[in-house]
Amino acid sequence: MKQVVQVLAAAIKGLRLYSLDHPATRKQVQTLQDGLFGLLQHKQKIKMGLLEGTLFIEDHLFIQEFPAASELAGLLESRALSGIEFHAGLSATELQILLNTLYAGELKGRAFAEALESNQVEKIKAFTPQDDEEEEDGQPRKVYRKALKVVDQIFTDVRMGQIPSSTEALKVVKSMARLTLTEPHALFALSMLKDYDNYTFTHSVNVSVISLAVGRACGVSEQDLRILGLGGLLHDLGKLKVDVKIITKPGRLTEIEFEEIKQHPTFGAEIIQEMEGVTQEVMDIVLCHHSRYDRKGYPLLENDRNLSRLVDMTAIADSYDAMTTLRSYQRPLTPRGAINRLREVAGTFLNPDYVTSFIVSLGPFPVGSLVRLDTNEIGLVTKVDAKDPSLADIKLLFDPSGDLVRETTYRYIRPTGTCRIVAEVDPVTKGMDVADFLD
Repeated sequence: MKQVVQVLAAAIKGLRLYSLDHPATRKQVQTLQDGLFGLLQHKQKIKMGLLEGTLFIEDHLFIQEFPAASELAGLLESRALSGIEFHAGLSATELQILLNTLYAGELKGRAFAEALESNQVEKIKAFTPQDDEEEEDGQPRKVYRKALKVVDQIFTDVRMGQIPSSTEALKVVKSMARLTLTEPHALFALSMLKDYDNYTFTHSVNVSVISLAVGRACGVSEQDLRILGLGGLLHDLGKLKVDVKIITKPGRLTEIEFEEIKQHPTFGAEIIQEMEGVTQEVMDIVLCHHSRYDRKGYPLLENDRNLSRLVDMTAIADSYDAMTTLRSYQRPLTPRGAINRLREVAGTFLNPDYVTSFIVSLGPFPVGSLVRLDTNEIGLVTKVDAKDPSLADIKLLFDPSGDLVRETTYRYIRPTGTCRIVAEVDPVTKGMDVADFLD
C-alpha cells in the first residue's frame, strides 16, 4: 500500500515536468497500474480516502510519518474530496485522466467526480464528504476507522505528556455499541483486520469490538456495552510506559522483562484516572484485564476485592484477538482454533459462563473462518445470522478445482440449503490473509 501511495504522489508531481504522453509519465502510470492490480487481485474495489485529515487505504491508516501520504491527503483536501475508489479492471487511460484532473486543480468536489464520469472513467470513482454522509453501507468500516483514529490521538496525547481527552472516544464507543446491537457480526468481522504496521492501535480497537460482541452475547445493557467498548480501547494504554524494545521483542521475554510488562495495567490505570468520563468499571478493566478468572494473574488483588463482570468479558476479547493475530513469535489460530483454546482455559484464565455464551453467539464457524464446502469449494464466512449463528453467508474464494474465483459469488448455509460446511481450512496453508477478502 505504501508503494501505491508513493507512486501516485510521484506521478502527480511528475506532471510538473512531463506531459501525460511523455515516456517518464507513461512509466509511472504503468507502475501505478501494476501496484493497484496487486491490491485488486483479491478484491473488486479498494478505497483511498481521508479520515480527519489522515490518509487511509481500506483499513490501513497512515498514522506514522510518511511524506507521500501527507502530500496525497493535502491534495484530496484541496480538491474537496473525501476519497477515491479504484475498481478491478481499471485502465492506464483512466489513470491518466485521474492524474491530469488531480494535477489541474480546477475542478473540486462534485464537479471533479462528474468530470471523471464525463470522460468515460468507469473504474475510478471520486467521493465528496457529502457522499460519505449519505453512504450507509460503509458505516461499520467508517466507525472502525474512526476508532483507530481516536486511539491514535489518545496514544499521541499520552506520549506528549498530556491528559487524553475522552470526548471522541465516548462518541465512537456509542456508535460501536449501537452497531453491535443492530448489526452484531458486521463490526465483529472487522476485528479480523490486523494492521501489523500499527499493531498497537488495531489490537486496542479489536479488543473493544470483540468485548462488545462478548457483552452482547452475555446480554448486558447498552450502557454496559459502552463501558466495555471504552475499556477495550484503553486497556493497553499503560504499555506506552514500558520500554518499546520489550514490547516489540520477537522472542521469549526474560523474567525481568516480563516483570516490567506486568506493570502496564497499573501504568494504564494511573493514566486514565485523570480522564473525564472514566468510571470505576473502566478503571477495573484497564487495571485487571490480566487478573484471570481465578484472580491469580497480575496485578495481585486483595482477596475481598470485587471486580466488575465486565473485566472478565474484556479478558476474553483480549485473549481471542491475541490468539488470532500473527506475531513474530506466534502463528495465528483460526477462529475455530481460538474457540477451542478459549474452552481449554475457561475456568482458570477465563470466566466459563461468559466463554460459553460468546462461543454460542459466534456459531460453529465464526465470521472470518475459511471453510470447505461439501462441493469442495472453499470460501470465507462473511456473515452469520444474529438469531441462529449456524446459518451463514459464504463468499467463495476457490472453485472445486482449487482455482481462485474471479467473480464475486456467495453460497448460503440455510436449513433448506443445497450445500453445507464440512471443515475449516487454515489460511496459512493457502498462503493467504482472510482479511484481504472481507467486503
